Amino acid sequence: MTVTIYHNPHCSKSRTTLKLLEDNGVEPQVVEYLQTPPSAEELRAILKKLGLPPRDILRKKEAKEEGIADLDGAALIEALAAHPRAIERPIVVKGAKAVLGRPPERVLEIL
Repeated sequence: MTVTIYHNPHCSKSRTTLKLLEDNGVEPQVVEYLQTPPSAEELRAILKKLGLPPRDILRKKEAKEEGIADLDGAALIEALAAHPRAIERPIVVKGAKAVLGRPPERVLEIL
């Protein structure tokens, strides 16, 4: 089964999570989400797998800088698709499950 990591190579938590996956024999599909942002539809699917509302994957400082901090629900999902730097990272998806890699060891829950 494919494991996908929504990754930012400039983020230490994201790099640590990617290494943790590789150290556990997982060769994930790496999506550098700042270069290839998930669509609003993809974000809805990821949030469903995470079992989280959109606000729980929001990077507060970046959301404020992007002017999207006060949005919620569907409007926030659309805004995150348009402003991916405000998405918390990394997110790892495997099948019907997903986890936010904060701390990185949380990804082991879905392997």
